[in-house]
Amino acid sequence: MPRSLPSTDHGQVAHAACAVSELLQMLWGRGQEAAPSGPVSPSQLRALTTLEGQEGVNLRALGEALGTRPSSVSRLCDRLEAAGLVERYPSMTSRREIEVRLSRRGRAVLAEFRAFRAREVETVLREMSPSHLAALADGLEAFRTAAARLGLAVEDTGTGVPTPRNRLTG
Repeated sequence: MPRSLPSTDHGQVAHAACAVSELLQMLWGRGQEAAPSGPVSPSQLRALTTLEGQEGVNLRALGEALGTRPSSVSRLCDRLEAAGLVERYPSMTSRREIEVRLSRRGRAVLAEFRAFRAREVETVLREMSPSHLAALADGLEAFRTAAARLGLAVEDTGTGVPTPRNRLTG
């Protein structure tokens, strides 16, 4: 049976959530190094995830979404393009802009990482009792709902895995 926390003890729950987040980052980091497609850096993975679902975004908007300087975004996209993970196209609206899109290989790499992550998390979840697993599922859904109320909604991109909604184009 999950322990009850006073509803006013948000700080304790926040610390517990952060600890779990760090554990997930560690588990996921192993996937970034061990994936059959080869290692992908955390910044590259963030860029691929940010680009997912976008028909095309310019480098400025991508940099804003990533919180990165334009020169850094350009170099990051150079590396992603050289690895075959993204494609660049001239913008349809401005000759001065370049649009960046995930390639098929980029989408496949994201799917591969998500599958690895899901397997890693599932290994841990199998160690939990059914009642704790149900409580976790309820809590995660409540967390997601609260995030949506704050404008931090996530969407299902068709992979069965909710991902942060991109706000690159408006």
